[in-house]
Amino acid sequence: MPDDLDHRIAQLITTRVERPEAIAEAAAARVRPDSLLDGHGKLMMIAADHPARGALRAGDRPMAMADRTDLLRRLVTALSRPGVNGVLGTPDVLEDLLLLGALDGKVAVGSMNRGGLAGTVFEIDDRFTAYDAAAIAAAGLDGGKMLVRIDPEDPATAVTLESCGRAVSELADAGVMAMVEPFISHRIDGRIRNELTADAMIRAMTVAAGLGRTSARTWLKVPFVDEMERAMAATTLPALILGGEVADDMDAAFASWGKALALPTVQGLVIGRSLLYPPNDDVAGAVDAAVTLL
Repeated sequence: MPDDLDHRIAQLITTRVERPEAIAEAAAARVRPDSLLDGHGKLMMIAADHPARGALRAGDRPMAMADRTDLLRRLVTALSRPGVNGVLGTPDVLEDLLLLGALDGKVAVGSMNRGGLAGTVFEIDDRFTAYDAAAIAAAGLDGGKMLVRIDPEDPATAVTLESCGRAVSELADAGVMAMVEPFISHRIDGRIRNELTADAMIRAMTVAAGLGRTSARTWLKVPFVDEMERAMAATTLPALILGGEVADDMDAAFASWGKALALPTVQGLVIGRSLLYPPNDDVAGAVDAAVTLL
């Protein structure tokens, strides 16, 4: 990466110590995009909200996302590629990118409920521990994202649903996107596993679509599943396809995303680790290949 970027990343700590107000100043000065969609007519976002849930693994690297300098280099590279027009992150990540000047003209979505830490007994109780709607509006962000995991056997699901419904309403009141990522989930051998079938996704999406006082600003963030056409027929809300874990077969992953993008409801991709930590570590190449699908 250019020496200038390394220098600017190194200066982040100094800025945070000596001029914390620089974050608010950068947010106020950020050039916001004219549209959620790029010239290719889709939303192509990079996701980087995993660390706040303690989810640091990427492929066979258990601590891949633990090096913040390395993560920022990868994010800046991804955001600089033609056709990439957005990023999803928690306050710490988005504020680093703001200070680096990497968010001008990009759709910036704040991740909201990060309390369901990976691998914990309280994982389904996914509390809002990061952005709230007021903070998203104050920072001039373009939306807020929330995870809705519905475990039929965990009563904490009800609290999460209620909190997400309130957040959808508050984001709509602020005039920004509510990005809802729903799953039917089960605890298997002590760990939460998402049920990636068409029937499960239909049920999860129909619940998510009904959250809040209005669905006018609601977008869904969903995985690719078998029988994707049948799954996406369950809603008229715009949807984005998520990337999930780093795939062993990237060609198969690209083929799945391309198939999903052909459906009328699907308006783009939100991909994180698969593009930031591809098997060959060629971030620019992986991102460019994903953009060609659009």
